[in-house]
Amino acid sequence: MNIAFFLTPKSELIYELVDSTMRQVLERMEHHGYSAIPILDREGKYVGTLTEGDLLWKIKNTPGLSFRNTNKVKVSDIERRKKHEVVTISAEINDIIVLARTQNFVPVVDDEGVFIGIIKRSDIIDYCYNLISDKKMIV
Repeated sequence: MNIAFFLTPKSELIYELVDSTMRQVLERMEHHGYSAIPILDREGKYVGTLTEGDLLWKIKNTPGLSFRNTNKVKVSDIERRKKHEVVTISAEINDIIVLARTQNFVPVVDDEGVFIGIIKRSDIIDYCYNLISDKKMIV
């Protein structure tokens, strides 16, 4: 099955640029209720995923850092504790299912590494649920 069926395109997503500030990311995540956000470079290439945990660890491990001065910290200066795996648009659905077990979403890039969207874990769960439900009706 073509994974494009599951794709939420970049135009419908919230993401942040690598040269943004920690405060911008915090406010954007709070406003949209996200616990993780894709990070892109100026060319639109996927750099990584920044999580609430990454932000909390940065605050904990940086003496003197508080919400008030998070506007002085660049996203590029925040260590990401987990590497979120990406797939290309030509990936197989089984590859996505494996990644969705440990990621809220799976970033999708084109052949040049340009970010084109995500596949949400909830969409994969819905797909699997429907497969199971259909099989139960057949049995």
